[in-house]
Amino acid sequence: MLKGFVAPRSPLGAAALVPPPPWHFAGDVLAVEFWNDPDVSNDTLPAGVELETNRNGHSIALFADYQFTAQDEEYLDPARYQCRGFNVLLDAIWKGSRIAWCPYSYVDNDAAILRGWIQGYPKKLGTIHQTRTFAATSPASAPLVNNSRFAARMSSNGQLLARARITLREKAAHLAGLLNRRIVGRRHFPRLCVGMYDRPVVDELVRCISNDLLITNIWMGEGELDFPEAYGEELDILAPLKVGRGFRFSFSYSVTDIEILADLT
Repeated sequence: MLKGFVAPRSPLGAAALVPPPPWHFAGDVLAVEFWNDPDVSNDTLPAGVELETNRNGHSIALFADYQFTAQDEEYLDPARYQCRGFNVLLDAIWKGSRIAWCPYSYVDNDAAILRGWIQGYPKKLGTIHQTRTFAATSPASAPLVNNSRFAARMSSNGQLLARARITLREKAAHLAGLLNRRIVGRRHFPRLCVGMYDRPVVDELVRCISNDLLITNIWMGEGELDFPEAYGEELDILAPLKVGRGFRFSFSYSVTDIEILADLT
């Protein structure tokens, strides 16, 4: 009997691209809040989801450097389960509830792409880098102190898509209005049958559930952010009209479930 949570299923199940849940994540994030054109960003929303009108296009860009494990110490396979990612989150509303809609997401390995599709993130392959800090003091290690500067970049297919800089000003006890709403995505798997391309096998609006979420070592300051125009991409239509605060923090959480909000098939 073939085993495995996902393809490729195999006699032992070890060949599967992603192990079964629970999934655990931990890492560092650089985040920048910004405001885009609501008339444009509204076009990235699925039916039933609306922009939160009093937020004037408020959004968040997240650059993450993290690692993953399931229940078998997968973090001891760093080549496969270390990851860097980039997400955009828009302040939105679903049936009166405040949510964060994720229209674009990039990661740098195949396992993270498939995990994202399973969860409802529209992940694509990208290259993401961000400034790191280390326990050993050095000019090469950005310190977590006032006036320290961090930067991040994301590219895909050789094209620069996003770049950010953050100047730290003060340590914070919490994220002050950042990431205080559930992320909503769309699980969409098309059907490869003539005449049925527009009738997907799965089309669900889902709310992501994060268990045991811990956000710590929070610093905040000023942010800079830019989404350069690139061929074959549409991230630039969400380009910032105004940029607000920048954040640097560490996180951990676990995933075992998602909440299905609507079946769109």
